[in-house]
Amino acid sequence: MLQRRRVLTWLAWAAWSLAVPAPASAADADAPALLLAQVYRPGMALHGYWVSEKYDGVRGYWDGQRLRTRGGEVVNAPAWFTAGWPAQPLDGELWAGRGQFAQAQSTTARQTPDDAAWRQLRFMVFDLPAHGGSFDERLGALQTLVASLQQPWVQAVPQQRVATDAALQALLARTVRGGGEGLMLHRGASHYRAGRSDDLLKVKTHDDTEARVVGHIPGQGKHAGRLGALLVEMPSGQRFKLGTGLTDAERESPPPLGSWVTYRFRGQHASGLPRFASFVRVRHDRP
Repeated sequence: MLQRRRVLTWLAWAAWSLAVPAPASAADADAPALLLAQVYRPGMALHGYWVSEKYDGVRGYWDGQRLRTRGGEVVNAPAWFTAGWPAQPLDGELWAGRGQFAQAQSTTARQTPDDAAWRQLRFMVFDLPAHGGSFDERLGALQTLVASLQQPWVQAVPQQRVATDAALQALLARTVRGGGEGLMLHRGASHYRAGRSDDLLKVKTHDDTEARVVGHIPGQGKHAGRLGALLVEMPSGQRFKLGTGLTDAERESPPPLGSWVTYRFRGQHASGLPRFASFVRVRHDRP
């Protein structure tokens, strides 16, 4: 009887969740206008691009006064962490090291900063959004600025050149073998502009992106009485079910409506929906 009541309650809750639109967040309206990456396509000309490691951390945007996430929420860093930072904006990644995304996310999400945890983070700066020059010009200014801070937890992201796709793939393989997530390509002649374009490209061994949770679909069979799949919405407005990759704990306590999740996939259908999509994690740095 208890199990039957639990299932009925879960079904009622799930049905309600499907009918309720994802909640809006005040931080959404205050989100910084960031340069975002497209996906590298083999065969693209590499002349003029800088190459760096793709750091698996939390996007951090210093607006000259506050450290904020990609979604616009304020990051409550210890006062010493941002002391002496410039009035001009810095764009970078709050990074705890290779394979330590969960550590970076939990540290930056705390309302009361954990001083010891923050001492394990680095702010990897990769751009100066308010600088009016090309990336070639911004890169020199960025390196000079970071060096002037003399703070070991603030570092300029190392950049290099590669000439061919074969060299790029070899560098990607070495990076992934060492525990890295992938690579980034930044067009040297480009100016900083918000949104996605080929000025910034990500190079990975798999495709991944993010979608917003808009519903909870009840499970069946072995998943009866708990989550079967998430109903997620892409930025394009298209929706699909995301059930593969969820742990038992995530099925018992699903990501809330309105939260953003990362999923992996292998190519797309003609409709634009992902093929073989698999849940990876919740993105707490997006409201």
